[in-house]
Amino acid sequence: MAETMLKVENINVYYGNIHAIKDISFQVNQGEIVTLIGANGAGKSTTLKTISGLLHPKTGEIVYQGKNIRGMRAHKIVESGLAQVPEGRRVFLHMSVEENLEMGGFTQPAGTIAPNMEKVYSLFPRLKERRRQMAGTLSGGEQQMLAMGRALMSGASMLMLDEPSMGLSPLLVQEIFKIIQDVHKQGMTILLVEQNAQMALSIADRAYVLETGRIVMEGTGKELLTNEEVSKAYLGG
Repeated sequence: MAETMLKVENINVYYGNIHAIKDISFQVNQGEIVTLIGANGAGKSTTLKTISGLLHPKTGEIVYQGKNIRGMRAHKIVESGLAQVPEGRRVFLHMSVEENLEMGGFTQPAGTIAPNMEKVYSLFPRLKERRRQMAGTLSGGEQQMLAMGRALMSGASMLMLDEPSMGLSPLLVQEIFKIIQDVHKQGMTILLVEQNAQMALSIADRAYVLETGRIVMEGTGKELLTNEEVSKAYLGG
């Protein structure tokens, strides 16, 4: 049986008086793609931000590779091997592709930067072609590749991807999801938050459905892809 990589237990998160995340629990096993799907405002991005240390839960535990990371500072969580690719990509627009990637490796020993960059370039040949180019001049798809590459520069064992297909053309969405699968095939564990439920469920080993801050359903990607309730609510069925 696969080792549990990430375990979230009974977390509750508030924005002031608003109870955004309500006692949710789930886990991600080593080598899996697990996806969280749900409507806008369901709590998907809030969940990722809480795991990555950008928000703090009022109650609950977050355990990564056997270590409780609740309350740990965000950069220490990255150092531990858990990296997030943020919604909207958030690349450094006035820095080159290569400088953005170097920033991704800031928690790592200097000797790992060059070999990690070569791994990123082998995965994203287009970034190598544009390594001297300012990130702000890249297309949306290329910026998404750069954001993923920057996260990989941290030496991560697990990636959390927040809405990687947002704002991209259908053709680029296909390309980004193929890249996610390629990264996964190289041994990366992935927690994916995605509004394109059809695409997310088609590549996920397991999935959880969030509604108004609660997990209301879970199953394999295939099970939820063919579930009538999920189809009506999220797949246009």
